[in-house]
Amino acid sequence: MSTYDVIVIGSGPGGYVSAIRAAQLGMKTALIEKYSTMGGTCLNVGCIPSKSLLDSSHHYENALHNFEDHGISVEGKIKLDLDKMMSRKSSVVEQTTKGLEYLMNKNDVTVFHGLGSFKDESTIELNTDGNTQTIKGNNIIIATGSKPTKLPFADFDGERIISSTEALKLSEVPKHLIVVGGGVIGLELGQVYSRLGAKVTVLEYQDRIIPNMDSSLSKELTKVFKKSGVKVNTSHKVSSIERKGDSVFIVAENKKGESETFEGDYCLISIGRSAYTKGLNLEAIGVSTDKYGRVEVDNNLKTSVDNIFAIGDVVKGAMLAHKAEEEGVFVAEYIKGQKPHINYNLIPGVVYTWPEVASVGQTEDDLKNSNKNYKVGQFPMRALGRSRASSDLDGFVKILADAESDEILGIHMIGARCADLISEAVVAMEYKASAEDIARISHAHPTFSEAIKEAALAATENRAIHI
Repeated sequence: MSTYDVIVIGSGPGGYVSAIRAAQLGMKTALIEKYSTMGGTCLNVGCIPSKSLLDSSHHYENALHNFEDHGISVEGKIKLDLDKMMSRKSSVVEQTTKGLEYLMNKNDVTVFHGLGSFKDESTIELNTDGNTQTIKGNNIIIATGSKPTKLPFADFDGERIISSTEALKLSEVPKHLIVVGGGVIGLELGQVYSRLGAKVTVLEYQDRIIPNMDSSLSKELTKVFKKSGVKVNTSHKVSSIERKGDSVFIVAENKKGESETFEGDYCLISIGRSAYTKGLNLEAIGVSTDKYGRVEVDNNLKTSVDNIFAIGDVVKGAMLAHKAEEEGVFVAEYIKGQKPHINYNLIPGVVYTWPEVASVGQTEDDLKNSNKNYKVGQFPMRALGRSRASSDLDGFVKILADAESDEILGIHMIGARCADLISEAVVAMEYKASAEDIARISHAHPTFSEAIKEAALAATENRAIHI
């Protein structure tokens, strides 16, 4: 029986990064993945394929509506080849997952494909196509991720009532796609199919979309979606979803208490994701989970069993690939005896719609609820020369700073390339920068990043230059 210093169960962003870092630190490391390809949800049916479709559909939309404004004439009818678009997406996924095979070999990580379950606190039984073997680990990291959450009254049928997994490989553009859930995944995939010609209706239970982000971002994104023809219905509680042939009927109660019925040919249920621990046999070793099925861990991501850790979507916190990566590195370094740290307040959140939405730190609602004395600086993207040059006029950058110390407490933005711009905010806040600090830093002109400088100027004595 082989013995390893570290065994990682699950090869998503948290798992494979943790395995690489453990190997870099000189520990004999094994990685277990139950599927034939590595990468978990993110690489196979999440971040990577969805961004591929978002980019492809954005090109298609630009060709249909925006090329002419730039003096580009497309002769003849612009035609969508959905099969080719999906094929490209699959190719991107394949290239990315194969890259993981290279990284595992490069770092001498032993990879096992099969279902791993705990036999005892340090022994994993590996089942591969009915064949079993056991391996031992001095330390074991659970990184098994999450699965789409089901509604109690409507299961996925994989055809017309679908999760994000099926939405990434449809063979046709829906006539009317109804999205249940106004969070990140539902909005991104809703925009993909809206660009490709589908009528899209969003039903959100709470009073705004992307409810976990700053309310000003929700308001602006709603405005953008409505302008593009996407129907956004907030404060709608879905009570039933029923398929009849190729049609799906959704009944929801609006904020007035009235019942409304929506009919579409596809319904994407996107109400969140749930921690996935099926098959691990956690009960046999006494690893405890909370009422949501998440593995309970302490501040060092250690479970109730001393040598077993858990990271990523399977524990509490934001279900983000980069959060899982940080936790994977943290645990590997902790096992080695180092003293790593994670500031969860500085894990950025991003929505990859267009315009992109990004946020880090406290929201304005957070500050109001805590009675914090704060100030606000906001700058519209349409006031930038770079935005006018590219015709990306929607959005703004908002900076929240402490009214006395001027320390930045949160930065929230919506606009072109905000997924990339948010990193400046994270760096600034990691070093406890003030709004004045950013205001004094030279930003290249013309760039989208100038909006961050201008928002910082607006937050300090309201001295923004270009508005």
